[in-house]
Amino acid sequence: MMDRKAIGYEQYEAQIRDLYNQMIRVAYAKVNNKSDAQDAVQEAWVRILSKQDTLREQSKLNSWAKAITTNVAININRQTKRSQPSDRLADEQQDPDCDTSSEAELMMELSELLGLLDPKARTLLLYKFYYGFKDQEIADAMKVPVGTVKARIHRTKLLLRRLMDEQLHI
Repeated sequence: MMDRKAIGYEQYEAQIRDLYNQMIRVAYAKVNNKSDAQDAVQEAWVRILSKQDTLREQSKLNSWAKAITTNVAININRQTKRSQPSDRLADEQQDPDCDTSSEAELMMELSELLGLLDPKARTLLLYKFYYGFKDQEIADAMKVPVGTVKARIHRTKLLLRRLMDEQLHI
């Protein structure tokens, strides 16, 4: 028999997973690219976590998260100004040294691996390696001691290495 804490945590985890899936659908509808959609959702999570104290009604979390995701996805579209897929294909065919497909595959694998992490761990890695925040800045943002941040980043890196190794051996 499971205790109440375990049941509560599982429900919370299921709600977060459901919200993540909703955010992916919203982002994908705006960018039409799986990698950019995942980037948009990750950026949205960072914004949500850093601004969570501004949410007045917890019941509006889903709507708020989807609105943030929409805005981030629109910004990604503005920044990338993607060419038409047929134009990209023609460019790749003209330039045989073009590594965009292997680079895209690598980015897709990395996004999938990050997607396997829990949101806290993913956020830590984004703060540290994508945005370049210092450990103390992350600790301040997440309201935890700097030693906790260092330990979590270390454990998450080890987990990522293990997941990469498992993926290579399959």
